[in-house]
Amino acid sequence: MGFTDLLDEVGGFGRYQWLHVTLISLPGLLMASQNLLNNFVSGVPSHHCSLPANQNFYNLSLTYQVDKQLLLKVFIPPDSSGNKLDRCRRYVQPQWHLLAPNSSANTSNLQTEGCVDGWTFDQSEFSATTVSEWGLVCSQRPLKQMIQTIYMGGVLTGAIIYGGLSDRFLSGMAVSGIILNGVSLKVEWIPTKSRTLVGTLTSFFFTFGQMILAGLAYWLRDWRKLQVFVCAPHFLFFTYSWWYAESARWLVLNRRSEEALRSLHRVARINGKPEIKDKLTIEILHSHMSKEIQSSRSTFTAFDLLKTRRIRQISTCLVAVWFATSFAYYGLAMDLQKFGVSIYLMQIIFGAVDVPAKFFALGMLSYLGRRVSQVSCLFLSAVIIFANIFVPTDMHTLRTTLACLGKAFTSASFTTVYLYTGELYPTVIRQTGMGFVSTMARVGSMAAPAVLILDEVLPVLPSIVYGGAAVLASGFACFLPETLNKPLPDTIEDVEEKRNFSQMKEGVSLKEGVVSGDDAGRVVMTKGSTLKETKDEGCGLNAL
Repeated sequence: MGFTDLLDEVGGFGRYQWLHVTLISLPGLLMASQNLLNNFVSGVPSHHCSLPANQNFYNLSLTYQVDKQLLLKVFIPPDSSGNKLDRCRRYVQPQWHLLAPNSSANTSNLQTEGCVDGWTFDQSEFSATTVSEWGLVCSQRPLKQMIQTIYMGGVLTGAIIYGGLSDRFLSGMAVSGIILNGVSLKVEWIPTKSRTLVGTLTSFFFTFGQMILAGLAYWLRDWRKLQVFVCAPHFLFFTYSWWYAESARWLVLNRRSEEALRSLHRVARINGKPEIKDKLTIEILHSHMSKEIQSSRSTFTAFDLLKTRRIRQISTCLVAVWFATSFAYYGLAMDLQKFGVSIYLMQIIFGAVDVPAKFFALGMLSYLGRRVSQVSCLFLSAVIIFANIFVPTDMHTLRTTLACLGKAFTSASFTTVYLYTGELYPTVIRQTGMGFVSTMARVGSMAAPAVLILDEVLPVLPSIVYGGAAVLASGFACFLPETLNKPLPDTIEDVEEKRNFSQMKEGVSLKEGVVSGDDAGRVVMTKGSTLKETKDEGCGLNAL
């Protein structure tokens, strides 16, 4: 018997697991807000060059009795399309003759200059953003994308620092700490049969968080106020984080068995099985995990992710999958203003599309397995990104629909890879592995905003890069092993030898303390089967 069987003995997926998973998942409501906040914090309002200091727009409109748009044509030239005013140039001298009725003068040869007096920003969509306050437009436009890149650099740093700190909950105050530690803690306390459902349903916290972000941004419209409202609730999450139980597996493997036993007793009590306290002892706990304890005597580092063949293969493939998933996801999600629809509406649509996407992922994960799901989501997202290249820019509805589908598949890919990674790595290096591969996701999220700048060279270039990365990653995902309905591995040897350690070979002796005999609840073990009882309720701890 292994640790998975102990979870069943203390209540399986009981009351404790419901509370545990829900409380860990609640910060996810604002994690999405944190990562997508730059859409609103650095939103680009409509703008044009400010008028010369000696020109008063209000007085001019009264004097000439013309509307704003017509009067602006005196100072601002048309852009390259000829349909809108140029955002980055103005006439050196006002062109008053353009106010004449039916004026059709050629303006292409008129002398222009940059926005030497700054810009005037429309405040109907945003009251204040970093772009409007710091003038991050025209030649300064790349700095807008740099804000998101710097933020993701902080998330990357968190992934590196907190990847191995699963037992230090102070890291919950950092984005990476919350996500990485939360995934590991949830997986470690959930029975095998419940992992797919729980992993998918808890990802809905991120989905609803995207919709909450749209509502907050629409209500506040000011980037400083939005930052405060998104960040402040984490102090509440921090206060109750001390209630979580550390992974009992991890405690045992790190020679803290008494703490692990207390955690298991506590979980059993909350799950309505107080009698387990008298049956589950240190000796029984060690007998269930003797092999894992023996293997844990060595110290593991990030280098162990590359030392052995199968772990190295898993790590290499996951690096590609995490990078491409995050790269494509944020490439689509961080450029909402290009669709010609209200940015607040687009945020809600992009959040809502995750609902069917995650149910789709749940179905695939449950029936097709993890590997097929991962490959399919990445490949389909690439196909849709490529398809959007051939849609004319004036077909806003079709382009928006395809973008939503692409976002749905990248979201499903995220749901899959979070669950998949936790199942692929053994307990002794699971947290280190999560930190290592998710580091590549942060690299992808850092690179995604920078790639958007390439549209100034060739408008379709960002889509080619995003789609190409997803195609390559889908190929890497083909080489990952399947983990559907398989127990979590505890040691590197379990992975290298493909052990299914909850199954025991025929002829192996029963664990000490299990009573045999028909009237005592005989335990039957057959090759390729899990422990089963033949009579009464005496299996495992219940038979002691």
